Amino acid sequence: MDIAVLEQMLDESFDHAVVNHGYTNYMRDYEVIVHATADPRSGIEPSYLRYLFRYCVEARCGTSLPAETWRVSLDDRLIDYETGVDLEGYVWGVKWHCLHPGATVLPESEATRRWSEALGIDFHEVRIETNAHDITLVFSDLQVTEVPVGYAPFVTD
Repeated sequence: MDIAVLEQMLDESFDHAVVNHGYTNYMRDYEVIVHATADPRSGIEPSYLRYLFRYCVEARCGTSLPAETWRVSLDDRLIDYETGVDLEGYVWGVKWHCLHPGATVLPESEATRRWSEALGIDFHEVRIETNAHDITLVFSDLQVTEVPVGYAPFVTD
């Protein structure tokens, strides 16, 4: 995958809402579901986009919230918007994270070199920063497609 194309695809996700992320139910690819919106005056309809990081051999996710925020955000009432909105702490119940500062293609690393050599295809490393999570993925290809409202990526039959 061309780095310039990858960077452009990721730039288009900047400042939208991550509503879900994780490995797909077949456990090879990693997906990030983004609710993309624009100024209503633009006439552009909101949409849900699936960023599918194909052949994802490594996924690391950690918090980007400081310990003090966590300390005041342990109350289970904060996982529901209605019960947590007036409490002190991070309201997990908003059910989305702002994709800010956003997604960045990282320089070639030992991991990307090792996987590229082992599989004979290019690998890339991306860091996705939201206001609550910091995600790093090592993968080979990215596909972006629109998904319907209510798309439930992690439900199994």
